[in-house]
Amino acid sequence: MPAREFSLALDASESSPLFVQISASLARDIARGRLRPGDALPGTRSLAATLGVHRSTVVTAYAELAAQGWVATKPGGATFVSAASPDVKPRRFTRKAGARGIASSTGYAVDAASVGALPIARLPRDGFYLWGGVPDMRLVPVDLLARAYRRVAKRCGRRLLGYSADALGQPELRAAIARLVTEARGMNAEAESVLITRGSQMALDLVTRSLIRPGDVVAVEALGYPNAVNVFRRAGARVVPIRVDQHGLYVPALVALTRHTPVRLVYVTPHHQYPTTVTLAATRRLALLELARRERIAILEDDYDQEFHYDGRPVMPLASNDPSGNVIYVGTLAKILAPGLRLAFVVAPPALLSRMAVERSLIDRQGDAVLECSIAELIEDGDVQRHARRTKRIYHARRDAFCAGIDRELGGVLSYRRPAGGMALWAEVSPDVEVEAWQRRSMERGVYFQIGRQFAFDGGSMQSVRFGFALHDEKESAAALRRVAEAVPRL
Repeated sequence: MPAREFSLALDASESSPLFVQISASLARDIARGRLRPGDALPGTRSLAATLGVHRSTVVTAYAELAAQGWVATKPGGATFVSAASPDVKPRRFTRKAGARGIASSTGYAVDAASVGALPIARLPRDGFYLWGGVPDMRLVPVDLLARAYRRVAKRCGRRLLGYSADALGQPELRAAIARLVTEARGMNAEAESVLITRGSQMALDLVTRSLIRPGDVVAVEALGYPNAVNVFRRAGARVVPIRVDQHGLYVPALVALTRHTPVRLVYVTPHHQYPTTVTLAATRRLALLELARRERIAILEDDYDQEFHYDGRPVMPLASNDPSGNVIYVGTLAKILAPGLRLAFVVAPPALLSRMAVERSLIDRQGDAVLECSIAELIEDGDVQRHARRTKRIYHARRDAFCAGIDRELGGVLSYRRPAGGMALWAEVSPDVEVEAWQRRSMERGVYFQIGRQFAFDGGSMQSVRFGFALHDEKESAAALRRVAEAVPRL
């Protein structure tokens, strides 16, 4: 292992010699695990130059450490931490559950998290990832992004690389997003009504921080998006699930709830419901908007894949028909471009955005200003829109090929509706198949998919699965479905 470059705290006012301070400091670093067995110490000349002392001082310190058994010298003069420590075992930063929270290596109690995040599976290199909603990174216009980032950095880098005075996001991107949702999503947005966030999860969190107080009732779709539910519960909300059928959220059940319980917010994914992919019917959209107006309920609309609609006319967001101003709209660029860019946005009244900006400034003062301005430039030039149209054609073809593969490989196992858009497919499983065993056996064959229980509030078993079809091309999907079919366990 190469030697590390690091500094040590020395105090010339101390009575102890400098070589003693150096050796004692290094011994402490070894004891607490900063330096581990086999780690190489810096060369004597290098460390002497770093500390501003004579080389002989460091040589003497190393000799003292060797005499105590902390280090050993190998041929060639290199000094390494000994394999066997003369003191207590080095500190390891691992979890051990204590009586009060996580006791581990901290000198204080840390409470365990009250909610868990939706996990992401680790797969072998030759595995297939049928996780719903994951875009294909091979389609990302990396060169286009790199050129735009380089242009903006060269032109405006000195301005953009400093602190930003606006937690709402860069004005250029806010204006570009406002035009994009106005033109493509039928909304009436201005730059003042847009806030940029690092991903849609941050957007959900900021809305919750700004609106929800402990005890407030939040109605959510059931089945639903676990990470959104976790955010609401973390804020102390009382989360009430409302069932979903083939027409989306069952609004009559929500109406019944409001007759005896004040509802603060309703969280919905009306375009392609997460996870079932059904679209909220037009009559229910109108009923939901009217209920929100009458009862003064905020609607949090998570429109995570608006760009991908394949059959029939595109369905506009709830926010495009919201004269009362009840809808808080969350959109993302993750599915169009790449999740790693961490770019999403909220369209809402400026009063709410101002509160959200305050909440945001406490945890994340600003986003990536150069990136935001780069994406704004690509939107203004039409590059993002062209890329979205290209990926839509590709994902449309992949959907059709994936459905054909299911019919071919799993015709007697699954029943499903071909999704009108999106990046995932929801299917019901034959009663004679044990779903969780099927998932485990598929993972053993290198294929990961989600099952209904992962989206259920009670965690109960369900005869349903969710397949993502966007990540892999037609040949890869066919191979993945063959492995999945081989893994089917019959009762």
